Amino acid sequence: MLIVQICVGSSCHLRGAPEIVELLQKEVEKNHLEDDVILTGSFCSGHCNCTGGTVTINDEVHTGINRENFREFWNEKILAPVMAERG
Repeated sequence: MLIVQICVGSSCHLRGAPEIVELLQKEVEKNHLEDDVILTGSFCSGHCNCTGGTVTINDEVHTGINRENFREFWNEKILAPVMAERG
């Protein structure tokens, strides 16, 4: 199971956190991963980035997540590990 925390602090909020939350929710639902991925918000994670939001997956911090790089982030950091875990 992956725990995915989306920073919703003021800096990340201004850099697209609400959109990242929406994209993650849609992908989890579309791929039927509700039992494999827990989405949660967090306040400032202390890893502010000028190009996008911060997402933490099981204690691994990823900065600069935005609409443009979301698909690659989703496929590599969330979908692939979940599928590997399922076997």
